[in-house]
Amino acid sequence: MLNFYVIKLKHIIIALLIFAVIPIIWFTTSRAVSVFNVNGREIPIYSVERDDNKIALTFDCAWNDDDIDSILDTLDKYNCKATFFVVGDWAEKYSESLKKIYDRGHEIGNHSYNHADYTKMSAEAITADLDKCDGIVESITGERPYLMRAPSGGYNNTVVKAVEDSGRMYIQWSVDGIDYGDAEVQDIYERSVRRTQNGDIILLHNGTKNTAAILPKILEALECKYEFVTVSELIYKDNYVIDNTGRQFQK
Repeated sequence: MLNFYVIKLKHIIIALLIFAVIPIIWFTTSRAVSVFNVNGREIPIYSVERDDNKIALTFDCAWNDDDIDSILDTLDKYNCKATFFVVGDWAEKYSESLKKIYDRGHEIGNHSYNHADYTKMSAEAITADLDKCDGIVESITGERPYLMRAPSGGYNNTVVKAVEDSGRMYIQWSVDGIDYGDAEVQDIYERSVRRTQNGDIILLHNGTKNTAAILPKILEALECKYEFVTVSELIYKDNYVIDNTGRQFQK
């Protein structure tokens, strides 16, 4: 009789262990999806898991072009190729600057036509807005962008799905220089450099008070540890998963 209870107890323990492991397995495998879904929300690419030391520097262009020449000269000096996400009406107004960016070997991404709030728009309206910006960029550079970043980085499931369904790739950022407004040079520097690691995507802006001035110091600090590449060189184009932080992994 004692042996019977011992055997039954063993079976109960084994069953409990199995039921304890199943949720862990489910949670792990649930992370392996092309776009991670948290509480029903899809997440785009914020950074990339890489074994090498590559990072991507990006600029959002929506204001003026006063500092474009200075930024491009600094990027040349440090042999840094960046990705510029441009607003369509900025590209129209500053077409010569856009052409300079492209001709100097930098990558162009789509940042909407006029910086409207995509989270308040339908999928059809988002796609039309992206197409309009792409057409402007293509008319100036001869190349149509396939990377995009939503205005202010704002997104919801409608935005992400509209981007994916149109064949584009949605790029956020993992390091934010917060370089606009009255941001001080040292603060911009610290935010851009302090926590940067392999696979990060850094966000800066042109047309700001201090970005062009602090850019040489930022590049000097990062170039000794990392290799600058464009976003399209950093990310995986297919056979990948994205985790709940927006980090992209190769399968």
